[in-house]
Amino acid sequence: MQPTTLQLLWFVLLGVLLAGYAILDGFDLGVGILHPLARDDRERRIMMNSIGPLWDGNEVWLVVFGGALFAAFPKAYAAAFSGLYLAFMLLLFCLIFRGVSMEFRSKRPEKPWRRFWDFSFFASSTLATFLFGVAVGNSMHGLPLGPDGDFTDTVRLVQMLHPFPVCVGLFAVCAFALHGAVYLNLKTEGELHNRIRRWMWTCFWCFLAMYAVVSVYAILEIPRATASFRNYPWAWIIVILNILAIANIPRSLYLDRPLRAFLTSACVIAAFTFLFGLALFPNLIVSSVSPDNDLSISRAASTEKTLGIMATIAAMGIPFVLAYTAVIYWVFRGKVVLHEDSY
Repeated sequence: MQPTTLQLLWFVLLGVLLAGYAILDGFDLGVGILHPLARDDRERRIMMNSIGPLWDGNEVWLVVFGGALFAAFPKAYAAAFSGLYLAFMLLLFCLIFRGVSMEFRSKRPEKPWRRFWDFSFFASSTLATFLFGVAVGNSMHGLPLGPDGDFTDTVRLVQMLHPFPVCVGLFAVCAFALHGAVYLNLKTEGELHNRIRRWMWTCFWCFLAMYAVVSVYAILEIPRATASFRNYPWAWIIVILNILAIANIPRSLYLDRPLRAFLTSACVIAAFTFLFGLALFPNLIVSSVSPDNDLSISRAASTEKTLGIMATIAAMGIPFVLAYTAVIYWVFRGKVVLHEDSY
């Protein structure tokens, strides 16, 4: 069954929400991944305070994505959250513990106290990013979905660690680390800024290497992930624009255009999110048991009336979210300056 216009609209909106989260919380997670590279307490505080006013607002996009998935495609929501329960709980714990690490670190001045929360901030950021990548990789590789639209069994975390999902997880870590380094390049100055520029080149080459590995693996081993490019040749436009955007990151760094580099990095993250959506289309969850068990957009969607009411609400709410996000980033623009009440 072909998806209706409203069903396609909500599939695209889910992609936009996921891209918004990946862009905004991606550099938050990237800063956490790079946190151990800071040399002293002052540099660690600068890195934390670069995202301090923003990180909790950025995670709202993930909450909205989950709510939209529940309302627009309840069968996909129920199948994913029941079958991947353990993995999602670990991811949730990482995101919670990451926020706790930022808030608790500055409460006491003792070095052991701060070292513990520094490590917690790094570990939770890295593991959360890796789990996001593993989830994306398993979605493309396929999950044990039965004919009734439910998982044949709860998927254990170890069962999710196939070679391809692990590669996608490592690619996510490299991509967010690069995104975080580009953001820190925009927000810092002095000696830390100069060293961050060196970090960016290391992150860029690691990102490029993992991009090549994931692309070759997907082409050779997961033909369903590349079927959309045969069915919809216009999708190659996104691939070409993404490659040009990737090439523009080192160019912007060489020309010392930090804002342009950050916006380009955001475009790269968005392009990968949309390519992930194309790899799944017209499905939301791909079955590794049989293609007949795939949970398609039309099979998982709510009623047309529900989707229509939600579209009206989204048309009123999304501009508001975009507006207050823009205001927050405008207010906290500029370089990081430490104060007594900073993290």
